[in-house]
Amino acid sequence: MIEDTVIAPGGHWGRIIAKGQTLRIVDLEGQQAVDFLCYNAARPEERYNAADTMKYAGSIYVGKGVSLYSGLGRKLFTVVEDTCGHHDTIGGCCSAESNELRYKVKDTPNCRDNFVRALAPFGLGMKDVVANVNWFMYVPVAADGTMAIALGPSKPGDHVELRADMDALAVISNCPQIYNPANGFKPTPIRIQVRD
Repeated sequence: MIEDTVIAPGGHWGRIIAKGQTLRIVDLEGQQAVDFLCYNAARPEERYNAADTMKYAGSIYVGKGVSLYSGLGRKLFTVVEDTCGHHDTIGGCCSAESNELRYKVKDTPNCRDNFVRALAPFGLGMKDVVANVNWFMYVPVAADGTMAIALGPSKPGDHVELRADMDALAVISNCPQIYNPANGFKPTPIRIQVRD
C-alpha cells in the first residue's frame, strides 16, 4: 500500500499514479458521487477524453474492463474492479455557475473549483478541467434522449479500482452537491487507496 487516505465530504485529492499501480476509490457510506479526471503525467496536455472513451467502449457508461482514453487514442487507466456498475460519463462536474443556473443558489461549493485546487500543485488550472467521469453517479438516458441525475445506486463499501496504463496524474473531487440526488442530498467521505 502506497497511500490509504479518507477524503472528507466536498474534499479534493490529486496524485501521480505510476504505470501498473492501482487506484481504488471506495464509497464508504454509499450514494456518493466522485468526480474524476486524469492526465498523462509527463505531458498533461494529453488528458482524458470523454467522447473517445465512449466511442471505444461503445457505451456512455464505464465499468469493469473499460479503459479511459486520452484524445490521442491511448489508455490512461483501465477499470479492473467494479462493485457498483453505474458510473457516468456525460453529466460533467458541477460548478458555481451551473448550480446558480439550475438551482438558483449562489457561490456553492462545487467540483470544478475542487478540480482547480487539486490541479494547482501540478501547475494546471481551469483550462485543464474537461468533461469528466463521475464514479457511482447514475445518469439514466431515455430513448428520446432525455437524461436526469438520479439517486446514486452505490452501497456502503462499493468500490472501483483502476490500473494505470501509463504514468498518470489522477485528480478527484468528492462531490459536495446537495441540490440534486447524486449524493443522496448528503455528501459523505470516500477512501482512496494506491497500491503497487
